Amino acid sequence: MDLSEILQSCRNGDELAWEALVRQFQARVYAIAYHYVANAEDARDLAQEVFVRIYQNLHLCADAHMFTPWMIRITRNACVDHIRRRKARPPAQDIDVVEATYLEAVGHNPEEQWAESSRKRMIYRALRELTDLNREIILLKDILGLPLEEIASMLKVPLGTIKSRSNRARLELAQKLVVLGGRYDSEPAT
Repeated sequence: MDLSEILQSCRNGDELAWEALVRQFQARVYAIAYHYVANAEDARDLAQEVFVRIYQNLHLCADAHMFTPWMIRITRNACVDHIRRRKARPPAQDIDVVEATYLEAVGHNPEEQWAESSRKRMIYRALRELTDLNREIILLKDILGLPLEEIASMLKVPLGTIKSRSNRARLELAQKLVVLGGRYDSEPAT
């Protein structure tokens, strides 16, 4: 069954079609949420929230080829809302991104796991130091692979601004990684 058939079946109340849709996109929604919030539990909660929103508003997405950008926009908005709420009322005790990344490291031996988690920690630290717009551009363009036109539309920023900010964001990220790499080599991980 192709996506347009699945969407139509979902609109008609077919529970199996809905399950197929969720299975097809759940990993992508989770990954997007995780890149925004850097916390596995929050990302799972946000993924559930996103699918509730999609279910409630499925009638608004008439075209199958527009579903993925629409889903990404819903996911992004849910994540941005979550981040705003978290800033307004921070949790009593937050798990550090470093810990969360280390706990989720995947590899065959401890040395590979440590090396992979070290790279991820450094990237997440560098991403956290970027401006909000630069971080979001890198996430949407370089990690999710969205076209610049779609990013401009999603962020409500002119295309020319997105193009120039994309290059600056990459340079800024590279500079942060160089600085963190120097600190990381000389300082023990906390």
